[in-house]
Amino acid sequence: MMTGKDPSFSPGTTVSSTLPGYVTLCLALQVHRLASAQFTVTGPDRPIAASLGGEAVLPCHLSPRMSVESMELRWFRSQFSAIVHLYRGGRDQYGQQMPEYRGRTELLKDDITNGSVSLRIRNIQPSDDGQYKCFFKSSVSYEEALLELQVAGLGSAPAIAVEGHQDGRIRVVCRSIGWYPKPEAQWRDLQGQLLPSTSEKISPEANGLFQAEIAIVLTEESNQKVSCCVRNPRLNQERESEISVAELFFPQVNPWMVALGVILVLLAVLLPLASYCFWRQHRAKDKLQAELRWRSAEIYAGTVHTTGVLSW
Repeated sequence: MMTGKDPSFSPGTTVSSTLPGYVTLCLALQVHRLASAQFTVTGPDRPIAASLGGEAVLPCHLSPRMSVESMELRWFRSQFSAIVHLYRGGRDQYGQQMPEYRGRTELLKDDITNGSVSLRIRNIQPSDDGQYKCFFKSSVSYEEALLELQVAGLGSAPAIAVEGHQDGRIRVVCRSIGWYPKPEAQWRDLQGQLLPSTSEKISPEANGLFQAEIAIVLTEESNQKVSCCVRNPRLNQERESEISVAELFFPQVNPWMVALGVILVLLAVLLPLASYCFWRQHRAKDKLQAELRWRSAEIYAGTVHTTGVLSW
């Protein structure tokens, strides 16, 4: 029996014909693996509001949902190196954190296995206002999302003071401190209508907050009352103080001052009267004593004379 090989078959031909399919399969698997590792990072669709001295929570999550325990998570400001908080290697890293955030941040990890984490910032300060980025990085991909934190705070109640008074006109100044962001200030009359101010100054303080100073000149013909209003446009809230124009031109007398004045007047009248009565009493007493001495002397003289006559 004779044997032989099919001239159309050869090992080289088999390898060369199957290699493209194998490469295609590997590439497809790699693409599938990379595609399955892709994700997007999503943050809140509106600014996050926070009050001065309070706290803020900056949330971010992945889509599709997956565990981020092994990823690098980074919250930063305008630059990648301006780190607000860093999570890497399965734990929080504080060595590269900006000094102004040390001791104030906390990564909330309750839902970390589902791709959702949040950054809590405590003791909110004016410098915390602005944009943040949350950055998620896996071994094969990375994505980030943009967030905005809006800080706001109400300042002090306006303090009104008179700083000038001449020819029936007075300059009244209103001041308030501790506002963020930059507030609006205005004078209003009794009906709530705006009054023109003579000067207005809204300036930053050393701590990053703002102070407002606004002045107005009033006359005796002005409305009965005026008010100073300082408003936070971000919160749409305001603080207001009012003052009566009549009180400025004709100050009301303090009841305690009235009582003190009455007491002083009474003392001014009663003290001389009491002194006079004491003098009269003392004078009458002296007169009575003198009269008693005179009568005693007269009686004594009469007794001596009678005794002398009898003896004779």
